[in-house]
Amino acid sequence: MTICVPVEGRAQERRAPLLPVHVRQLVELGATLEVESGLGAGLGIADEDYRLAGATIGSSRAELLARAGLVLRLGKPPREDVAALAPGTVHISYLDPFRDRALLQAMAERGLSAVCMEMIPRTTLAQKMDALSSQASLAGYAAVLLAAFRLNRILPMMMTPAGTITPAKVFIIGAGVAGLQAIATARRLGARVEAFDTRPVVREQVESLGGRFVEIDLGETGQTKDGYARELTPEQVELQRKAMARHCAQADIVITTAQVFGRSAPRLLTLDMVRGMKPGSVVVDMAVETGGNVEGSVAGEEVDLDGVLILGPDNLPGQVALHATQMYGSNLLAFIEHFWDKDSRTLRLDREDEIMRGALVCHGGAVVHEALKA
Repeated sequence: MTICVPVEGRAQERRAPLLPVHVRQLVELGATLEVESGLGAGLGIADEDYRLAGATIGSSRAELLARAGLVLRLGKPPREDVAALAPGTVHISYLDPFRDRALLQAMAERGLSAVCMEMIPRTTLAQKMDALSSQASLAGYAAVLLAAFRLNRILPMMMTPAGTITPAKVFIIGAGVAGLQAIATARRLGARVEAFDTRPVVREQVESLGGRFVEIDLGETGQTKDGYARELTPEQVELQRKAMARHCAQADIVITTAQVFGRSAPRLLTLDMVRGMKPGSVVVDMAVETGGNVEGSVAGEEVDLDGVLILGPDNLPGQVALHATQMYGSNLLAFIEHFWDKDSRTLRLDREDEIMRGALVCHGGAVVHEALKA
């Protein structure tokens, strides 16, 4: 099976699907690797490094895709790339399946077998393949550094001859993978950290990282079987906003991470809540790419609202592109190793396996994932 890795087409994307070390490991499995010239340019990695790892370097994207039996990429494929692939090709990447139905339909009509990295089940066995978690962890780290850089004060307490500087207060909304990493990073930088999540089960994790868990009585909440927060009722959202407004008003930095898988991000902070914060404070909306938690946030932009800076960063994992690529490439490698047939040197699409059943969204000319058929 020839594995082809094209250059990512998204503007300002410095990540790549694989590092040379991943190429070497795939070659050791018996795969033939072809990568498009310039694959590692955003990371400062030369074509020669991929060639020395065992890959062939291709300069024609169309020819590269036409020869592919398996395509590995990070982001969604453009429509022209879908058309360039032969029917029966396996394609693995992020696909944004709940918001881009047209792409899934185009891949199905082309006869491709599409594996969606967002749909990897959150099970112990699939943990090494969980790209959402690996990238979210890095995003949480990057969000804190971004906020610290834009804040008009330092985060740690300092005892100086000129007086004592009190530590900054950071309020993190959502204690999933991104939120927990944000808590850990803010604490390492010396800030006082508070965190809220609708799932009381995460309290112990928040406190183990040195954060204070904020309790808000919302009635029955909880999480899904995959560990995602359940969507709140409108009444619960209003209760949550009122309680959070008090903590936002005292915070120097607020970081929102709340997302509901398969739906637009919940709106948690209103303009009035942001206006109630201290001038010079910073809000980072980590959910801006899926609709945003913060009213007034704009993807890829900074908005000044009465002296409060609202940041809507897109592609936070791309801020630490080398390690983001290292982790994503390891996720891909773990998935391929799990389904690799050493005798035929091909990827088995074993639909009896719960991981493949959860991640395979298109196959045999149709959208096959139950959650995406409707």
